[in-house]
Amino acid sequence: MMAELLKINPDNPQIAKIRKVAEVLQSGGLVIYPTDTVYGLGCNLFHQKAIQRLCHLRGLKPNKLNLSFICHDLSNISTYAKVSDPAFKLMKKALPGPFTFILPSSNKVPKILEAKKKQVGIRVPENLIPREIVKELGNPVISASIKDEDEILEYSTDPELIFEKYQKHVDIVIDGGFGGNIGSTIIDCFTDEFEITREGKGDINQFL
Repeated sequence: MMAELLKINPDNPQIAKIRKVAEVLQSGGLVIYPTDTVYGLGCNLFHQKAIQRLCHLRGLKPNKLNLSFICHDLSNISTYAKVSDPAFKLMKKALPGPFTFILPSSNKVPKILEAKKKQVGIRVPENLIPREIVKELGNPVISASIKDEDEILEYSTDPELIFEKYQKHVDIVIDGGFGGNIGSTIIDCFTDEFEITREGKGDINQFL
């Protein structure tokens, strides 16, 4: 089955299209979507076969998958991660935004993945499309960046070219306009001595 290229307005996402994407994720589909940084590949974190499909597509075993969760907001974050008060205050100031916060995973995460994962990345992107999808779905999605084999561009930015490449491997590719080619800034929050492990699009220093 071939994927569908679905155009969604990034400023005012059409609810019928958002609902359609959420239904595909609910049933175990893979979806490619824009964020405030690069295009991402995602699946429902409560669907084991979808996680296996995502890992197969990325050439990874589930226990080797670096987990990043796209969340609508921070309201249910303690379900998936252990968050100290200083980390929560920082996240509340910085999100939505182009940041990934690495936190100790909650006891629930290893059960979801059937693998012992000690950490999880939390993302609340400043892009309404993925956040509205997650809100409609009712839980976060596991997210991985769309990489490019190009020696110059690390990330694919044109949704039509992404569709051409992945149309036989995913269920929906969302066209939300051209994406960026700089990933999120990653902040390690395992301790309250916050450490920037990757400089990306966001400047976290303004919130520290």
